[in-house]
Amino acid sequence: MSDLENRLGHTFKDPDLLKRALTHASISTSGSNERLEFLGDRVLGLVIAEKLHHLYPGDPEGILALKLNALVRSEACALAAEKAGLGDHLILANSEIASGGRKKAALLAGACEAVIAALYLDGGFAVARDFIERNWQDQFAGLSPDMRDAKTALQEWSQAKKGGVAPQYRLIRREGPDHAPRFAVEVSVAGQSPVTGEGGSKREAEQAAARAMLAQLEQK
Repeated sequence: MSDLENRLGHTFKDPDLLKRALTHASISTSGSNERLEFLGDRVLGLVIAEKLHHLYPGDPEGILALKLNALVRSEACALAAEKAGLGDHLILANSEIASGGRKKAALLAGACEAVIAALYLDGGFAVARDFIERNWQDQFAGLSPDMRDAKTALQEWSQAKKGGVAPQYRLIRREGPDHAPRFAVEVSVAGQSPVTGEGGSKREAEQAAARAMLAQLEQK
């Protein structure tokens, strides 16, 4: 774990805490990282909210909330986990390893939240905040002034261009085990060819489908 501790910027007084943060439920239900995920999610939310409050003094609460949601969702946590190199250190069942678990966004996101909790418990709030600020730096830089999510943007386009007819979303496929499902959703808009998006949840798949539809509309 010393290599990972170097990447995290913290040497653990309790190494078992870091080990638990990396342990997926596929290998140990009682000793998994799920409780740490719960705590890490709250620590992450506080750090992100505090930084947004400092960086954007002119933003109203609604815009801050949209930026917060963009930075604490599972996709953002998975990106941070990849940047921190957590995937190579995940403790998984052989079946999960064989199915590509070290690269699954849902597993990476959960481990990232758990590691944040472990850093908080072992080193304090400042240690957890340092990890978050380093590994979310690119995502803060990529925040858009227009923080509407893809579904909202597509809904507004449809209302303006199609006489108020809303986009239609249809679940076309669900694959994978319960702890790491994969969804495929098709979205259709009047006069456009349907497109499909995939994600680790139905919501993520719908957002991916909406982004694909918006990209298709931009090409016309």
